[in-house]
Amino acid sequence: MIFGLYKKLAFLLLSTGCFVFANGQQSFKLKFKKSAVYAGIEVGSKGVKMSVLEIEKNEDESGNFNTLKDTSVNTDFISFNEPTYQATLNALTALYMQANKNLGIPTQNIFTVMSSGVKVLSEKENNKIWVEKLSASFRKNVLEPQRSFELVSVQDEARLSHLGIVPPSKRFSTFLIDIGSGNTKGGYFPNVDISNIRLFELTWGTKSVANATEKRMESDVSLANYRKQLFRVLEGSANQEIVYAVNVSGAYNMSDNIAFSGGIAWSLANLIHPELNNDDVVPVTYSEVEQFYNRIYENAAYYSSESILARLSVNASDKKEIGATTKTIHKVFDQRALMAGTGLLLRIMRQFEGVYEQKQFYLVKNGQVGWISAYVDKQIVSGR
Repeated sequence: MIFGLYKKLAFLLLSTGCFVFANGQQSFKLKFKKSAVYAGIEVGSKGVKMSVLEIEKNEDESGNFNTLKDTSVNTDFISFNEPTYQATLNALTALYMQANKNLGIPTQNIFTVMSSGVKVLSEKENNKIWVEKLSASFRKNVLEPQRSFELVSVQDEARLSHLGIVPPSKRFSTFLIDIGSGNTKGGYFPNVDISNIRLFELTWGTKSVANATEKRMESDVSLANYRKQLFRVLEGSANQEIVYAVNVSGAYNMSDNIAFSGGIAWSLANLIHPELNNDDVVPVTYSEVEQFYNRIYENAAYYSSESILARLSVNASDKKEIGATTKTIHKVFDQRALMAGTGLLLRIMRQFEGVYEQKQFYLVKNGQVGWISAYVDKQIVSGR
């Protein structure tokens, strides 16, 4: 399976609110002899993502994946206000039209879903009205009043993420944790049974940690106060929830590998080890992530595109790709967002830093399309 993550943005969000895409379906290079092209569009906590997938036709089992296109636009939907709602609706509609009209993907091959992060926060903060409003307006925009727009549960998203991201060879020895914007979810398969995942769930994600921190800052908006309040958020109710969730999951004794996916994992994998730009999975240690946290606070410029490229000895092609990726990261996550996400990551990693048994930590770059790819495949299989 081939998954990509944010390596190329396929569109530009213009000041007019229009989306411009570079490629049509005829430019896709298909991998399999017998396959079909599908699109999965997800409304997540931070925005809308679309994955265009080639899926091998196989009547007996799930097909193999080949990611043809990854597209994302940040709209901050979980702020739940009129501007972010409208931005999300515009992006969602534009991506759907791009898949259907420009890329020629039939409507039955386009799947639209909302992530568990949206589901959790809309229920937690009593904002389900925005979810309902978005669903109704989108169906009206695309003239499909009966279109399925499922809010995926945390359980389903965790299981699908594992199936879409972790290779079969490590499926039953890996505990996968996806740190999203609005929540964190994951799990492992304790009984060599992919139909039943042991769930790990937190109501905290990168954006929700940052939001809670900002609410505590009051009149002092300095970076020093941000770090102080971030520590209080993470060491307070967030840490209590993390400790409880890890203990309940039983993952410490059952898993050799702890893999992290999500936007913050992708960011850190590329910023901590930019020289591994061609690797989809990057091994890290607790101390490396802790060092990153301290550096991003003390000297954020250390991780600028210019500084990273000046330290690297790689060829021109790799430099160009690394530079572009680094700039994209800083568009998605500013200094404070990186601190919030890294702080949350460290609190989770700390629960697996054992005295007698050392776990191997991994940062997964390609998690962005993992669960949505597996979701599309599940719908195809169930519809056969």
